Amino acid sequence: MTTRLTRRSVLVAATAAGLGQAAFARAPLSTERPQPRGVPPVAAPVQSGFEHLVERSNLSGVVAYALIDLESGKTLDARQPGRKLPPASTLKAITSIYASQRLGDDYQFKTRLYSTAKIEDGVLLGDIALVGDGDPTLDTDTLGDLARALREVGVHSVSGRFLVWSGDFPSGKMIDEGQPDHVAYNPAFCGLNLNYNRVHFEWKPRGDAFDITMQARGLRFSPGTNVSRMAVIERSAPIFEYREGAGVDRWSVARKALGRKDGARWLPVRFPELYAADVFRTLARSNGILLGDPVVVRARPNGRVLAEVTSKPLNEILKGMMRYSTNLTAEMTGLTASMANGVPVKDLIGSGSRMAGWAETNFGARGMQLRDHSGLGYASEMSAENMAQILAANTDVSDLMRPFRFPDPKGNAKDQMSGVSVAAKTGTLNFVSTLAGFLEGRSGRRAAFAIFTADKSKRDAIPVEQRERPKGSKSWSRRSRSLQKALLGHWADNLERL
Repeated sequence: MTTRLTRRSVLVAATAAGLGQAAFARAPLSTERPQPRGVPPVAAPVQSGFEHLVERSNLSGVVAYALIDLESGKTLDARQPGRKLPPASTLKAITSIYASQRLGDDYQFKTRLYSTAKIEDGVLLGDIALVGDGDPTLDTDTLGDLARALREVGVHSVSGRFLVWSGDFPSGKMIDEGQPDHVAYNPAFCGLNLNYNRVHFEWKPRGDAFDITMQARGLRFSPGTNVSRMAVIERSAPIFEYREGAGVDRWSVARKALGRKDGARWLPVRFPELYAADVFRTLARSNGILLGDPVVVRARPNGRVLAEVTSKPLNEILKGMMRYSTNLTAEMTGLTASMANGVPVKDLIGSGSRMAGWAETNFGARGMQLRDHSGLGYASEMSAENMAQILAANTDVSDLMRPFRFPDPKGNAKDQMSGVSVAAKTGTLNFVSTLAGFLEGRSGRRAAFAIFTADKSKRDAIPVEQRERPKGSKSWSRRSRSLQKALLGHWADNLERL
C-alpha cells in the first residue's frame, strides 16, 4: 500500500477536519490553530437523516458517525462527528497508513546473529548475539531457518556467551495494563518477539492427572519452553492465575476448568527476549549447535552478521494485521514507524502521540488521544470525523480491508445489496463497537465512513478480572453491529441523493 498525498486528498482531509465545529458568536477563549496550508473555510456538516435507526437500535451509550464523499470532500451524513470515543481496532487502519508512509511498502524486518569471533574447526571462538529488529511476525519455523543458516556457515558450537538484544525499542510486559493477565491478545512487546509473544498451552487427561505441554507451536517445529510453566491446582476460582518469576512466567490453572477432554489455548508471554532465546537455543541444538544460557544485554552487540532471516514486505504484514487484527503487529509496526527518523520513543504512549501529531500535520485530524497503535488501550480516543477524514485522504488503505457484507434494508436480510460494495475494518472492546472503511454505490460514487459506538460507563465499571467476557457486552455488541449494518444499507440506498 502506497500513501498518495495529492492536492485533492489534502483538500478532502482538510474539508473533513471541520466536521462538527460550530461557529461561536463571541471571541474564542484561546487562539485557534491554523489549518494546513491551502485549506479553504469549512461549511458546517449536515445533520443525520437516519436518526430513526439509532433510536430503533435501543443501544445505550453514544453513537457517532461521519460519511464523506471522496470526490468532493462533502460531508454526506454525520451524527456527533466530533465526539471523542475509543476507536478499538479500527485504529489499525490509521497505523497501516502511518507505517506505510514512513517505512514504505517494501520495508522488511531482519532478525540476525552477530559475532566478532572467528570460526575454527566449527567452533565460534567468542560470543554470539541474537538481535531483534522489531519483527512482529517472527515465528518458530523462521527461527528454525535461522538456526540452520548458522549451521551452514560452519558453526557447530560457541565458546563464548549467548547474548540477546532486542534493539532500541521500548518494551512492556503487556500492551494494556487494564486487561486480564491470561488473554493472549495482550502480550508483552519489545524488539525481539516470537509467535506474537504467545505460548501454546495444551492438556490431555491421563487418569486423575493431566499431561501438560507449553510449546512454541509452529507448523514445522514445536519445541517446549522453560520460560513459561503451568501447574494444575485444586481451586474453584480464578481459572488462571499468573505469578512473575525470575525470567519465568508461572501460570496455574483450576483443575475443574480443564474438564475431561483434550484442550489447548494460547497464553501471553511476558519475557519475550528470553522466550525467543530459549526456543532458538533448542532449535540450534537440533542442528548440532551448542549454546549457553541466554544473557540479555541492553547495548548493541558489535560484530558482523553471521546469519539472518527476513520478514515478508510490510504491505503483506499489514494485510495480515488488518485481516486477523493482531495487536502486537500494530504496536511493532507503529513503533518502528515512529522511530524511522532515528528519534527514540519512551513507550507506547509516546509513539501513539507521535502518530497523532503526524495525523494532524498531514490530514488536519485534531484532538486525537492515542495511547497505542492497536486500539486495545482503554485510554485511546478519537472522533468519527478524525477517522473518516484520514481514510478519505488515503483511499489505498481499502486494499488492506476485507469486504464487508450487509443486508439490503428493503429486501431479505440474507441478501447483499446488489451493485454496492464495502471494504471495512471492525473494532470491538467491551461495550465498544466500531466500523470504518469505504462505501461504493451503484453509480460508482465512493465515500469514506466511520461509525463509533461506546458505552464507556458500562465499560469502565467492569472489574479487570471479568473483562474477557463481561455480562451484557455480547448482546450490546450485537445491537451495535446491527445498527452499523442498517446505517450502511440506508447510506448505500440513498448515496446518490445525499
